[in-house]
Amino acid sequence: MQAHPPASHIPPADLSLGLLAGGRATRLGGLDKAWLERDGLAQVLHLSRRYAAQTGAILISANRELERYASQGLRAVPDLHQDRGPLGGLEALATAVSTPWLLTLPVDALHPPADLPARLAAAGAHGACAIDEDGLQPLFALWRVDALRPALRAALAQGRLAVQQLQTELGMARVRCDGLRFGNLNTHDDLAAAGIVAPARD
Repeated sequence: MQAHPPASHIPPADLSLGLLAGGRATRLGGLDKAWLERDGLAQVLHLSRRYAAQTGAILISANRELERYASQGLRAVPDLHQDRGPLGGLEALATAVSTPWLLTLPVDALHPPADLPARLAAAGAHGACAIDEDGLQPLFALWRVDALRPALRAALAQGRLAVQQLQTELGMARVRCDGLRFGNLNTHDDLAAAGIVAPARD
């Protein structure tokens, strides 16, 4: 059996960024968080550019406006099955990714550290997820793709949709990011605090 190299030495060519943008944002009236603009730039572009130099490919788990991603040079992959929650997006990413490692973030993340890939990679060869000052953040995670695919397939077949349970089964570490709050955009108060003006609805 071939040994896996230490995760802390993942070169960009072996790492893909997967942004989870397939949620329905019900608390925001169905707004598409990926295209909410902060400081004049859409969320999906903030994050994709933030980690572009550290990753060899970028994938977006999305279920609407796929042509809009393509217009920005981004590859969007829709869920293969409906109503699977975050694991549905993770399944789409895991199916499409071609690198040994996958870094996932929710598309509404506001302040993830620029060195998040290195922080998670340093935790070992089984991957890791982050803990910020608000608690466990399972979607900010580094996944070893060859282990993720069969474990994810089994979890979905059995109707087990909890991300944390999947990570426990995979032996993924938890990495503390002391003093940091990654932030998100779940409510209109969150939008206001981030200086985001929600687009008018038709």
